[in-house]
Amino acid sequence: MAAFDPVDGDARSMRERMLAGDLYRGADAELEAEMRAAAVLAKDFNDSDPADPARRRELLERLLGSVGADVEIRPPLYVDYGSHLHVGEGTFVNFGLTALDVAPIRIGRDVLIGPNVQLLTPTHPVAPEPRRAKWEAARPITIGDNVWIGGMAVICPGVSIGDNSVIGAGAVVTRDLPADVVAVGNPARVVRSVHDA
Repeated sequence: MAAFDPVDGDARSMRERMLAGDLYRGADAELEAEMRAAAVLAKDFNDSDPADPARRRELLERLLGSVGADVEIRPPLYVDYGSHLHVGEGTFVNFGLTALDVAPIRIGRDVLIGPNVQLLTPTHPVAPEPRRAKWEAARPITIGDNVWIGGMAVICPGVSIGDNSVIGAGAVVTRDLPADVVAVGNPARVVRSVHDA
């Protein structure tokens, strides 16, 4: 039986395949170099002096794809590439965010992210052969403005969360959520509007 190979004459690099959302292999020299560079910057940020906010800001600007004004991210922060993570102004991120930004992660303005939240864009084939052959892909995550994500919540690949919504602590968000809702549980389900008293 021939090994699974989705490339079949495709001349794109693994990085180009990854950015297009197609199957790619992460064990690629170009991608590994980018991840190492991000790991160095993330380590510098995670080890930075809390009394030196200017240095922390400089490191975030070098690490992330974009970071708005008045953003606070408390270390530790864990990323794959960093450059695919975009954080809107006024956002607060508590300790221990894991943002696996293989695909873009866009966080809106004035978002509150609790401790140990996971934003996970990578996907893996369900079929055993391509998974064994180390193929993977990713789908973007989008978080609207003024969203509150409770501690230890997990946002799965391809999910969008609408403006003003609240995600309960420990929720696992597997599907898109509209604006102005409260969602809790595993899998997360909408339990009410944020406007209900």
